Formats: sequence, structure tokens, C-alpha cells
Amino acid sequence: MTMTKYLILGAGPAGLTLANKLIDSGETNLVVLEKEKEAGGLCRSCIVDESPLDIGGGHFLDVRRPEVNEYLFRFMPQEEWDLYSRDSRIHVDGQMVSHPLEANIWQMDIETQLQYLMSISTAGCVTGAQRPEAFVDWIRWKLGDRISDSYMIPYNRKMFGDDLNELGTYWLNKLPDVSFEDVLRSCLEHKAHAKQPGHASFYYPKKYGYGELWNRMAGRLEDRIKYESDVQTIDFDSKTVALINGEIYEADVIITTIPWTCFHEIKGMPGELKESIKKLKHTGVVISYCPDNLETEAHWIYEPDPDKDYHRILVRHNFCPDSRGYWKETRKERFKDNDNNHSYLNEYAYPLNTIDKPSIMKKIIAFSRSKNVIPLGRWGEHEHYNSDLVVELAAKTAEELLV
Repeated sequence: MTMTKYLILGAGPAGLTLANKLIDSGETNLVVLEKEKEAGGLCRSCIVDESPLDIGGGHFLDVRRPEVNEYLFRFMPQEEWDLYSRDSRIHVDGQMVSHPLEANIWQMDIETQLQYLMSISTAGCVTGAQRPEAFVDWIRWKLGDRISDSYMIPYNRKMFGDDLNELGTYWLNKLPDVSFEDVLRSCLEHKAHAKQPGHASFYYPKKYGYGELWNRMAGRLEDRIKYESDVQTIDFDSKTVALINGEIYEADVIITTIPWTCFHEIKGMPGELKESIKKLKHTGVVISYCPDNLETEAHWIYEPDPDKDYHRILVRHNFCPDSRGYWKETRKERFKDNDNNHSYLNEYAYPLNTIDKPSIMKKIIAFSRSKNVIPLGRWGEHEHYNSDLVVELAAKTAEELLV
């Protein structure tokens, strides 16, 4: 039995930030348990073809949270990063169009523009139709049939699964809010009229993959991180965690940043909550490397074509200096290229925003916190958070714990 004040499950951005924030305040009585051989979670990187490749998909440091960036620059100074203006595109209708599509259909040929404008003009949100509850119906209501059929529905099926109506609509406020007036004005003026999407400007390391940042944060923790520590059981009553190898850790406070479905056994939690965990869904993705350069200035490209197994391309040679090639992101069930020697499976990539997820997680988080078990981050809270937001949330959690 190892006893500690704070036990942190997972050494991804959430766990690493929390641990470092505790140390910043003089609290050193903590242990971080990490299943893998290195830290970083989905933000890990490796070297492929003599350049970095982010094995968990496309991850960048957004500029929207300057306090977060200022903190992270303590570990990896700002001069080690390049700043980019986002160039993301969509390959649709045989044309390459900037993201978001509804703000940039002016880049298409005139006939296609007319078809899209006619479709958007009859969308339910334009005509005043009642907002629907089902996911697919909501997409059509918001964007019209043409964008829905050519891009949004096939792309989301590729990324999240065939039955999109398992998803709720409560999270769709993340979509860029582009009105019909904005679309029409953009076509007339030949420029986008819409609020910039996430990662409008972002940092990426000059010499490393994104994983280098998290390795440096992990390095500061020294032997407080226990690698290859695969959690099997959590006990809410005794506040203990047991590993598959038989080791047991007891803590005053447990902070869990790992997926709830990773626990082989959960003790001390009401049966109805344990059953609800089984309803939480996620997708896995495969990241595969291609050595050829693409003739594009885009940083990443969305691909809704259902005949292509991948849903997104990250064009490495456009944001990673002195590199070549690109990597594809493919939902696990769709991946076909088994001959690729540089393919990396991430079993847990995206939490799915299913209809009943908010009510499930509200109960789980409330119960857990009442037992001094704090769910945190993308997987602890089962939310599709970007790394910069995770750092902000982890910093706030550290402040709460230290009061």
C-alpha cells in the first residue's frame, strides 16, 4: 500500500497541469499513475521519417487563452514555437473550400454557389421552422439540405458513427454561427463573413512535435509519475486504486482523468451509476503517415467523401518545419490500410455527445466529488475539450483543492 495526499490518474494535459500546479504551490505529496511508457496522452508525438508526428491526431496550442499559454511557455518558451494563421479546408463537390463551408462557398464555381444559396435560403432556421431535436434533422434545419448531404452528414458519420441520431444537439453551439445574410454577403464580396472558428491562430513547436511540451511538464515531476501503471479498480469508500500488477494506492483525494470505461471494477458507487457508465460512448482513431507532399498550403483538410476511409488530413510539411508528408486520421472501424508501418491506434479519441450523456455525467461527477474523487479533463468529464481548455480547467481545479 502506497499512501499519498493526491493521487492523479493519467498523465495527459489534465493530469500533468494539475500535478505541476500543486507543486507550484509547494504541495509535493502526490503521485501520478500513467498506463503508457510516456506522458502526454492523446498529445504524444514520435519521430517518423526524421520529423515529428503526433500519434494522437492533430493537436495545436490555441492562442485564445493567453494565461494558459503564458503558463505553458514556462516549460517550453515561446521562442521555441511558430505562430500560424489557421488554413483549414474542406474537399467537397470536387473543390477545395476554406472552413467553415457556409462562410466560404464563394470560393466555388457560380453554379454550385447558386445551388448552395438556394438550399440555405430554405433551411428551417431561415424560414422560422421549429428547431428539431434529432441530430440529422437539426443539421438540415440549421444548414439546409445541400451542405448537410454533401458535407456535414457524411463527415460526421465518418468521424462519429453511422447512427448520428444517437447524438444530442446540445453541443452544436460549437459550430460556427453563420447566418444566411452572412453567406449571401460573402458570395457578393468574395470574403468570409463569420466568426472565426477554433484554432484561428495557433502555435506549433519549431523543432518538435506537440508531445514535447508535455514531456517537459512530466520531467519536472520526476519520480512522482509511475509509468506502465494500468489501473484496474477504484474504491470510492476506501479511496484506493488497485493496479493490474497488484499495487495499491490510497489517497486523501483522487483526481481521475482517464476514461470511466477503463476501470475493470468500481467499488463503492451506486449500481445505477455503474450501469450508466456502460452507456457512455466514444470513438477510436488510427493515425497513419504518408510520406508524399501535397500541393496545398492548408494545415489540415476535412474529407467527407464516404469512399475514402479517413475523415481528416494533417499536412505536416505546412506547419512542421523541415518535414515532409502528412498524416491521416481515420475512425478505427473504417481503417483499411493495414500495410502502413507507421499507423497508431488510439482506442480513446473522442467522447461522443450522446443524448443522455449530460444527465449521466452530472450524476457521476456529483457523486464522485462527494467522495473526494474529482473527474477532470476530456475523459474524466467525458467532454470533447481541446488541450488549452483542459489546462485552464486543471489550473482551476488545483486552486479549489488548495483552498
